[in-house]
Amino acid sequence: MNSSIIRYILGNVMRMEACFLLLPCIVSLVYGEGVGLYYLGTAIVCLAFGVVMAWKKPKNYVFYLKEGCIATSLSWIVMSLVGCMPFWISGEIPSFTDAMFETVSGFTTTGASILTNVEALSHTALFWRSFTHWIGGMGVLVFLLAIIPLSGGSNINLMRAESPGPSVGKLVPKMKYTARILYIIYFGMTILEFIFLIIGKMPVFDSICTAVGTAGTGGFGVKNDSLGSYSPYLQWVVAIFMILFGVNFNAYYYIIYRHFKKAFKMEEVRCYFAIILIATAIIFANILDRCVSIFDALTKSVFQVASLITSTGFSSTDFNLWPQICRTVLVLIMFIGACAGSTGGGIKVSRVIVLFKTMIKELHSYIHPKSIRKVNLDGKPVEHEIVRSINVYIVTFVIIFASSVFMVAFDGKDLVTNFTAVLTTINNMGPGLAEVGPAGNFSNFSVFSKFVFMFDMLAGRLELFPLLILFHPSAWKDLISKRAEARKF
Repeated sequence: MNSSIIRYILGNVMRMEACFLLLPCIVSLVYGEGVGLYYLGTAIVCLAFGVVMAWKKPKNYVFYLKEGCIATSLSWIVMSLVGCMPFWISGEIPSFTDAMFETVSGFTTTGASILTNVEALSHTALFWRSFTHWIGGMGVLVFLLAIIPLSGGSNINLMRAESPGPSVGKLVPKMKYTARILYIIYFGMTILEFIFLIIGKMPVFDSICTAVGTAGTGGFGVKNDSLGSYSPYLQWVVAIFMILFGVNFNAYYYIIYRHFKKAFKMEEVRCYFAIILIATAIIFANILDRCVSIFDALTKSVFQVASLITSTGFSSTDFNLWPQICRTVLVLIMFIGACAGSTGGGIKVSRVIVLFKTMIKELHSYIHPKSIRKVNLDGKPVEHEIVRSINVYIVTFVIIFASSVFMVAFDGKDLVTNFTAVLTTINNMGPGLAEVGPAGNFSNFSVFSKFVFMFDMLAGRLELFPLLILFHPSAWKDLISKRAEARKF
């Protein structure tokens, strides 16, 4: 195992996070809040460690998927540990476990919170809390590849370990240019949403936090009622951008370079919008009698469907009080999630499509045993290796999901709370139902359960296997043996 490249990547991640931590310091200066000193101190310490770790460049830049997964998982854990320090040492979140939970939830774009009064936080903390969504939305290592390209031709292994979806490919021949294109699209859409929010007379600070939270499909709000107190115009702007950020970014690449046919022929994107329309129609029909007008019912149904299918987690109303059929639909779209190659969470629409087509193929083989059929997506056959990986992913997802529900059950809460709490954390959604609904939070769970949720959030954001590799003995045996050999020489 190439341990030197892992060290080098971690060092660069820490240096980059130190730069990000300077942004809340600026917010602190603007609002005259002394809490910014804690962020500055954390940034200095983080920068010092990062410089030391990245000082000596590795002799060998070539690394494989295993190193990519380990580097990615360790980067996200280290990033969360550093990111939670200002919350904890400033006393704004007195418990280290709670501070870590909030930060992991931020970076993984989950949006689940332990806070009972969000508005009691300083502007500095609110900004950092929301900005973690933006950092984690596209991926910290994708950002690293965009600004500090690593040589050696193995960069796609980092992208595969971090990017959401069953497969990752290059938009252009060089991976560093792919990373830059993705972040240009990401940044451009964030700015565009910010402009539309400002036009709707949302305060500048609220607009910044909401835009970065929407871009990362995270869901941390700056008010206790999330977006419920804002105007219908602002809710529609956020709903539309939540849906847009849930689209596979390859579609935007095709549109920018005028490959419109390729963009509109993407089966996953068409299915994604179809699911949104069907779910919205069902919910709209069932909450119409509970709303003041048809427009109000449409606004609430579109907003919540957009929020939960994209795993953003903003709320405009307490959907925990909606009819059973509405809550069932919301839970189902929580499982499905957004498109692969987007900032959204969930199982991903492309996986659901392939699984459905695989089921049809198997049924057809029972009826016509001698026939040979292939699973196609966008008119191209899906490789057997991808079908196998999707099947393994689903099995692993179910095992982790069931194990997590069992472990948090020791807290003695009801099944709906436990089930949706695990569902919302492993799929990076935010709110669930019952005690963890839009009007609730995760503060009443035990320390043990919170660490289970943190594992689920990281596992869900990193597509399960990169995090699980950290628990495989052979990975550490290789690392230790390489270090031992290095010392001999």
